[in-house]
Amino acid sequence: MKLNVMMVWLCVILVLGGCSTSGNTGENSGTNSTTNEGVNTPPQSNVDGTTSEDLKPTEPTEPEDAAKELLKGMTTAEKIGQLVVVGMEGTIIDEDSRKFIEDFHVGGFIFYKDNIENTQQALSLINDLKKSNVANKVPLWMSVDEEGGRVTRMPKEFLKLPTNKAIGKKNDTKISNEVGQILGRELQGFGLNMDFAPVLDINSNPNNPVIGDRSFGNQAKLVSSLGIATMKGLESQGVVPVIKHFPGHGDTSVDSHIGLPVVENDLERLHKLELVPFQDAIKQQAEVVMIAHLLMPKVDPDVPASLSKKIITDLLRDELGFNGIVMTDDMTMGAIAENYDLQKASVQTVLAGTNIVLIGHDAKKGQSVIQALTDAVNHGKISEDVLNNRVYTILKVKEKYKLTNDPAKGPDVQSLNSDIQQILNKVGNGKK
Repeated sequence: MKLNVMMVWLCVILVLGGCSTSGNTGENSGTNSTTNEGVNTPPQSNVDGTTSEDLKPTEPTEPEDAAKELLKGMTTAEKIGQLVVVGMEGTIIDEDSRKFIEDFHVGGFIFYKDNIENTQQALSLINDLKKSNVANKVPLWMSVDEEGGRVTRMPKEFLKLPTNKAIGKKNDTKISNEVGQILGRELQGFGLNMDFAPVLDINSNPNNPVIGDRSFGNQAKLVSSLGIATMKGLESQGVVPVIKHFPGHGDTSVDSHIGLPVVENDLERLHKLELVPFQDAIKQQAEVVMIAHLLMPKVDPDVPASLSKKIITDLLRDELGFNGIVMTDDMTMGAIAENYDLQKASVQTVLAGTNIVLIGHDAKKGQSVIQALTDAVNHGKISEDVLNNRVYTILKVKEKYKLTNDPAKGPDVQSLNSDIQQILNKVGNGKK
């Protein structure tokens, strides 16, 4: 009997000893953790092969700046090319255009009515230019003045959209946004990615020979709301809008295509009227501003707005807070060509704060501007920092809009015409 009791007690002792040992790895393991401080133990694998290290939250990383990385890999010649957008002659790609792409690495092209005969030809031309640019690091701007109304480059297969004046009379931002979307679809179908629209000029001078029905009206807030709606419509289709013509071309009586307009408004007047739509659009993240060829003696008596540091940097960038792309109006227009040396003016506008010099006509003039900019960089007149700053801003927008050299498939003319007809039914054609 005593032997049986002893055996029972022995079993109890053994069982209790086992429980105590297992407890040290369970709820009582915290008492032992202090003895393991400073000991590096390998992470334990789970059934699925992951470890405790794998399950730790990762530290957030800074998004990669693709534009900055691209800039680092560019040659000086490639950077200088990005400062220029050129025009071309004819309806097929020619040797001058190939040279601009292959030798000068230009930032892009602007197309006019005489470059576009019909839908198939326009699509072929634009795709051929893109194909020629495949070896270059940076896709091309494919740009056009497509405002609606009388300023259109689209082939005759398309119905014409109403004028901004007609849209302004309706004063309906929904219609204005729909027009922007249609413009964007038209351009995007051809592979065009930049539109020199909307016009944010206020039609304050009835004798103005160049703006007129291209403006939404003579009230600042009307122009702001409708212009921004069109801008957003273009953006929604992956087309970069260019708001124009800063600081306001509405109060002129001279056509800057022919001569140099002089506008006597001072900064107080500009802030009350002409600048309002631009300032509102900048607050709505406008990407590109076009500078007009206007002499404004009460702001800068020495040079027109397109060459003026006071207007481009001090007013537009510093005061209004614009940090996007600044581009000139066509530098071959009479306002510049009849009054200034094109090469010197092109260097001056870059120093004043411009990113893109627009040379709409004459390949020799385009090449001479690129040479002038190259000489200015080589001699230190345009510093490396200034060059990099101007180009980086361009690359950021190109990257944001995911520009590519991929060929376009062509627009759906029938669908677009149906939608344009609906707009015309609501608005009319604006000729009255």
